Amino acid sequence: MIREKSCGAVIFRMEEGERKYLILRSTKGHTSLCKGHVERNETERQTARREILEETGLEVAFLEGFREVIAYSPSEGHIKDVVFFAAEWAAGEPVCQPEEVAEIYFLPYAKARKALTHASDRQVLDKAEEFLNGR
Repeated sequence: MIREKSCGAVIFRMEEGERKYLILRSTKGHTSLCKGHVERNETERQTARREILEETGLEVAFLEGFREVIAYSPSEGHIKDVVFFAAEWAAGEPVCQPEEVAEIYFLPYAKARKALTHASDRQVLDKAEEFLNGR
């Protein structure tokens, strides 16, 4: 069994008093939250920060108290763990990494949830929304 690990974040920004979440449409056509593979000796947050910057051009501020892990099998004999943090857009302008990202959207919760391709991403978004509403 091959085990992989990725890290990313549920990224949001406030727009006219409404929280909007970052959703990526990949060049392969699915929509997801921002995440990517751990490299070398990176910490989980270092991986998430690097992947967010590479895929979107954005810098983020992580919020303490939110860390969700999902696991799935992308192919037979592989297990992938993905660690998600909650993060607020802090700086930069959205720019798609052309090899992986076709479009970047900021959508309100209900539309973001509907846009996500995978149920596991919707579950993470649900938990982030609940966490952020409780702050």
